[in-house]
Amino acid sequence: MLYFWAIVSTNSKTDQTENSTDMSKEQAPVVTIEKSPFGTLPDGQPVDLFTLRNQNGMEVKITNYGGIITHINVPDRTGKIADVTLGFNSLTAYLENRPYFGAIVGRCGNRIANGRFTIDGHVYQLATNNAPSHLHGGLKGFDKYLWHPASKVGNGNATLSLERISLDGEEGYPGELYVQVDYTLNNNNELYMHYTARTNKPTHVNLTNHAYFNLTGDANQTILNHEMQINASHFIPVSKTIIPTGEIASLDNSPLDFRTPKPVGRDIGADDIQIKYAGGYDHCWVLDKDPGNPEPQLAATAYDPVTGRVLEVLTTEPGVQFYTGNFLDGTLVGKGGIAYQQRAGFCLETEHFPDSPNQPNFPSTLLKPAEIYKTTTVYRFSVR
Repeated sequence: MLYFWAIVSTNSKTDQTENSTDMSKEQAPVVTIEKSPFGTLPDGQPVDLFTLRNQNGMEVKITNYGGIITHINVPDRTGKIADVTLGFNSLTAYLENRPYFGAIVGRCGNRIANGRFTIDGHVYQLATNNAPSHLHGGLKGFDKYLWHPASKVGNGNATLSLERISLDGEEGYPGELYVQVDYTLNNNNELYMHYTARTNKPTHVNLTNHAYFNLTGDANQTILNHEMQINASHFIPVSKTIIPTGEIASLDNSPLDFRTPKPVGRDIGADDIQIKYAGGYDHCWVLDKDPGNPEPQLAATAYDPVTGRVLEVLTTEPGVQFYTGNFLDGTLVGKGGIAYQQRAGFCLETEHFPDSPNQPNFPSTLLKPAEIYKTTTVYRFSVR
């Protein structure tokens, strides 16, 4: 297997991290990682939950099943800490439900028209699990696999690294793909997500995280009063099946324009064909970026005026999918026994544009064997 060495190396590093440390008692880390059991898969494999903490009381919990962020606990303006993500309390609930809460999605996040693309004259057929489209990697995407973990603490950072090999032909995608996702928490209340991938055949890759946020810390409340700002003057219009038309359209005089902060609910019911197609917001915004800056740049800012919590999303990606929980309908019961109703959470999925494999005027998602896929996204939390 092409990258088998990487998995072996990761397991060794995990054992070493768990059984030894370079830090003396006098130099105890201000950021920490703890591992605890999170359940067992039907085939008997154990699943772990990793808790990353910093000196400010921020806490991020991530399981190596699907790389799922199960909790992000952050303070409000009074110092009260609450969980600002949607999700479940148990592995069983994640296995029984498929809403992508907090998960790594791939090989390609978002939709691919008709589940089909062509590379070098060969047509590849993927699952159409969101008919008529392929969505978030297919029937068994990256969110439904057990990843190999390694953890380390140092220099004011706590990092959980997750790795897996996606086999040639998995969900119809060509090429054996080695993937690593590093989650790093620091004392600036920033959660970095670094994605790296390599392939032995040309293939398409478009990785993202699918966290649902509710900055009130109470998912019984909607996100309609959150103020949202998205640094984009253009977006990707979609058809009634939420597949891009191929156009990159201006946001001037559009209810999808978030260049100036506004409540999410202000225009969500506007008489606009794009909003009607999606049942709210479920579009990719084309980010206004400095092309000469390789560092993550500010994509979007969400603010809850009641608690004062602020989420800034920075990324190296060209787009962000803003989704307002349009398909939540109360059937999913999450943490605290809360039935997640429509608009209980929002997503900001940093990404290349939807259906990029079939849209030659979009930035390409094609990864070749001589290349390394690298992308970074940051969730930065603060208060006002």
